[in-house]
Amino acid sequence: MSDVHPLLAGFPVINTIPIIWGDQDAFGHVNNLTYPRWCETSRVDYLERAGLWVKLPPAGIGPILASMRCDYKEQLIYPGTIQVGARVTRIGTSSLRMEHLVVSLDGGFIAAAVDSTLVWYDYERRKAVPVPAEARRTIGELEGRSFEKVPVPVAVR
Repeated sequence: MSDVHPLLAGFPVINTIPIIWGDQDAFGHVNNLTYPRWCETSRVDYLERAGLWVKLPPAGIGPILASMRCDYKEQLIYPGTIQVGARVTRIGTSSLRMEHLVVSLDGGFIAAAVDSTLVWYDYERRKAVPVPAEARRTIGELEGRSFEKVPVPVAVR
């Protein structure tokens, strides 16, 4: 993408989204529930680009959103345009942490910082499973770094 805001350097997936009139609430600014929706769009785009999006209805194994935290930094208003960056910052045994920044292109500021935890999930058995090596590899390729699981050394007595 050629017109990426400098605050989003290091984010492999960036979505440009117009602020629409209906995003505002009675207080005259973008409603707090709009930010997670923008991040959802970016998260799905990230997973699709990595080849990890689960077809609907979900079957087999794949990621599922377990939690999300949003820190609101600045208000946004209509009209305007934002960019949402998505990147994976950590992969554990059965989960990964995804980070998003919502940046105002009009004001040049961070409007929100969002952290999500996705769990690798077996949709038939309805339980968490380890993140597959193939998923680590494709995320690593998209991120430009390794997320290979490092074996834990066995303690010697």
